[in-house]
Amino acid sequence: MNEITSRLSVRTGGESHGKGMTVLLEGLPRGLTLDVAAVDAMLARRQGGAGRSGRQRLEADRIEVLGGIRAGKTLGSPLVLLVRNRDCSIETLPEPVRPRPGHVDLAGCYRYLDHDIRGSLERASARETVGRVAAGAVCAQVLLHFGTSVFGFVRSVGTAVLPAEIPGEIALEDVPRWTAQRTASQLYTLDAGVDAAMLEEVRAAGRDADTVGGVVEVQALGLLPGVGSHLQWHERLDARLAAALLSIPAMKAFELGLGFAAAGRRGSAVHDPILPAGILPAGQCGLPRRPTNHAGGIEGGIGNGQNVVVRAAMKPIATLKNPLPSVDLRTGAPAEAGYERSDVCAVAAASVVAEAMVAIVLCDALLARLGGETMEEMQARAGLGRARLDKLVPRDSGSGAAGG
Repeated sequence: MNEITSRLSVRTGGESHGKGMTVLLEGLPRGLTLDVAAVDAMLARRQGGAGRSGRQRLEADRIEVLGGIRAGKTLGSPLVLLVRNRDCSIETLPEPVRPRPGHVDLAGCYRYLDHDIRGSLERASARETVGRVAAGAVCAQVLLHFGTSVFGFVRSVGTAVLPAEIPGEIALEDVPRWTAQRTASQLYTLDAGVDAAMLEEVRAAGRDADTVGGVVEVQALGLLPGVGSHLQWHERLDARLAAALLSIPAMKAFELGLGFAAAGRRGSAVHDPILPAGILPAGQCGLPRRPTNHAGGIEGGIGNGQNVVVRAAMKPIATLKNPLPSVDLRTGAPAEAGYERSDVCAVAAASVVAEAMVAIVLCDALLARLGGETMEEMQARAGLGRARLDKLVPRDSGSGAAGG
């Protein structure tokens, strides 16, 4: 298993220009009907967005299922997926000698005590995230069976920023509307005017032979309350989400809920009040309501029933057409940094990878919370859990209607 997961193990393999990218996903329950088309659709979305390189027009990412499926359903054994590379020129590509600032090039030389930049950059490349997106798309299918939807989008590109009130806290019934808005956008954002401003940021960076970064946001809706743990530091749901998002290439900062803005406010303006449940049919109980979600859906490392809301900041791509100063590793003399085919902006793609990573972490946490070896067993346990949640806090008929 990975350090940030307890029930699932997600391992990727392959190099950017090797024969293909693989992922081994172990720990899935038996009986999940795998929607291959949905996985392929998420892989296609990862390839989109303004500012991408010609590599995305060359590749047509689709999964091949090599193991773990019978009659279209998971067996409970490891699920093995392959995405082939059309550009598999790793053996004939030139050997870089001028490390790029901001990339793995020089750090990889320090790790291996050699000058084999190609040997490091091929694995450090963001193409590795193909496997993670495939795994995340499968995990998202598990989550959907338990009423959880994961939705990622772009919050900012350069100085173009989506207003904080858009989209607000997304309701499950609004996911189709926001999905349509995102699909119509070139930068996977949720407002046409902001999308145009983001596109101009990308075009301006391209004209200057430069690159541009941004911020991505992911919301998880309908997560079973109580998922996660406070018992050990590495089991806390917020810590695991932070590690997952910061593991994405070029991500440099993480926020949960109000995030960094909370540091500048007093406690009374940060913590989310707890109010009685609203008006409900006679005899029906409900969980307390929260008028705000500054906590981002997690308190004490445990999901509190609200949307999980996370953000990650992506630095500009490190490969520049107008290169920064570097050195020639053969001579030690000053030189311009090398150039590899690269994006001007990959923030849109990063939002898809972030969505996949959140799905992996939350799926793992849900599996750990419910237990069970099959989908049927897990659904039965989820039903019992929700029934107990409904009875956990009695409805206050006197104040429930008054807490507008």
